[in-house]
Amino acid sequence: MNNYQPSYTLDEARKKLESYCAYQDRCHKEVNQKLKDMGMIPSAIDQIIYALIQDNFLNEERFSKSFARGKFNIKKWGKNRIINELKQRGISKYNITTALKEIDEDDYLETLTVLAQKRLDAISEKNIQKRRKKLADYLLYRGWESHLVYDKITELIQ
Repeated sequence: MNNYQPSYTLDEARKKLESYCAYQDRCHKEVNQKLKDMGMIPSAIDQIIYALIQDNFLNEERFSKSFARGKFNIKKWGKNRIINELKQRGISKYNITTALKEIDEDDYLETLTVLAQKRLDAISEKNIQKRRKKLADYLLYRGWESHLVYDKITELIQ
């Protein structure tokens, strides 16, 4: 097994990271890890990250907004799951708050209704308590707020 790691000049690494960031919005943590994986030294990493921010390839606010929109629209995640995932990526409280404003409140509640109904239709359990628990577990795992989940379950399962 060959453990050869190519070495990069500062310019080559910066160019490589520019296309990495241009392909998809990234957070600082991902970029930092990518540079470490490329074998770059800490001072070079700082220089490259600084250049990426200056040239607007790296922007945490833009990243957190597109992350929140994407996870909500595509994966149907609730706000709790989005917040936790952003926190794991080292995103600031300010940027998390800004990102959550990207989600329209009416769309949010409508999505919960559709998701809950679709999941409920798929649960074959006959026992009402077990049906409620299965639906609650599913929605809570996806990051929907507990008060919304329990209100929705009460509305859907009598």
